[in-house]
Amino acid sequence: MKKYIAALLVATLSACVVAGCQGFGEASSAESIAPLDLKVGLSFDIDNLESVNDLKIKLENYSNGIHYEQSVTATKSVTLTNIVPGIYTIAVSGTAYDKNGAEYYVNGNIVNKALYKGVDAVTVHISGLKVSPLVFKEIYYAGSKGRYFRDQFYEIYNNSGEVHYLDGLYFAQLFPTTATRNLPVWHIDDGGKMCYAERIWKFPGKGRDYPLKPGESAVLSQFAVNHQQEIYDLLSPVDGSHSEFEFNMDNPRYPDQPAINMVHVFYNGKSDKGTVPQFLTPVFGGAFVLFEVPAGVVWDPVSAEWQNYVEGKPHSVKAKIPNEWVLDAVECVNGESYADAKRVSAVLDAGITWVGSTYCGLGVARKVMVENNDTLRRDNGALIFQDTNNSTDDFERGVIPVMHRYHSGVPSWNATY
Repeated sequence: MKKYIAALLVATLSACVVAGCQGFGEASSAESIAPLDLKVGLSFDIDNLESVNDLKIKLENYSNGIHYEQSVTATKSVTLTNIVPGIYTIAVSGTAYDKNGAEYYVNGNIVNKALYKGVDAVTVHISGLKVSPLVFKEIYYAGSKGRYFRDQFYEIYNNSGEVHYLDGLYFAQLFPTTATRNLPVWHIDDGGKMCYAERIWKFPGKGRDYPLKPGESAVLSQFAVNHQQEIYDLLSPVDGSHSEFEFNMDNPRYPDQPAINMVHVFYNGKSDKGTVPQFLTPVFGGAFVLFEVPAGVVWDPVSAEWQNYVEGKPHSVKAKIPNEWVLDAVECVNGESYADAKRVSAVLDAGITWVGSTYCGLGVARKVMVENNDTLRRDNGALIFQDTNNSTDDFERGVIPVMHRYHSGVPSWNATY
């Protein structure tokens, strides 16, 4: 176990270690620090769990700068030794396999857990998400330096070695639209098994109209034009005229373009697009998911069965999306300090990513996987992008946006080239 204990003496202010101490309020009178042994139970929400791989447990005491990290091979529990008392976030992440060979990203955490004398065991509930072949490769949301936001786009990449079809998949912007520490309280407890959509769009197609081969990607643009024209914004970094898809909002000032129209599905409890003719995702950073409804499931987000609302705000209706339907999720926030304002559970995205400013012409882009100083590729030469289900680790931040970065393949059905 690696231990980085930069503020050991300061930890006495938050540690409760002396006999008879009833809580952290008495820690200031502590005269010594007695290290702890902690048994961490691992409770996996995966049927037929077989094994784990690259599983790590991390303890973070942000106030005092103390960090513990240990690799784990067990599936039931692990014991950590010599823990300095304090208040910790305990996180477990890695991959796991079921008895059928399916791979899962696994994540779980406990936030602000007080560890002191007498606390010798905790249990982390760990959820699993099957590894997705389709991922968000690039997201540009912050707007350009000309105070212009029509150039926002989201790029979906086939990160697998097989052909996958976009037909019938869904793209959703989650609620709250902007990260906030005043997190919503839902009137029904869904047990942390749902995420909640502000707006939902669907890919058109009859099943095999829009294939993505390994290494190909599709760009979804708010408005699929060359934004660098004088009529729009000369400072924009984006020429979106070759986008594969567009979120057309029937706005005569921003008319429909040759890109294929996404199908609008849900907004504020209804299927229509609403009274404001624009689909602006927040320039501060939103949370986005790509998901697929399982075969045989009847899912209608306009029906009461699939709706929820924030406690005390019954007119603010959101659509429920089960976590297990999500193929990929990325949570963008205002900045690094908003790690405690997450909108999705750790199983969807254990981290966050950010640009750090607005109207700056910068975005976030997924990292290429590198092993032994070599970039990883499929047999056909397609790049493999990092996907640990943790956006803090998986994305480069503050990059100039580039559609089809690294020359990722343009699908043959894109008629704009």
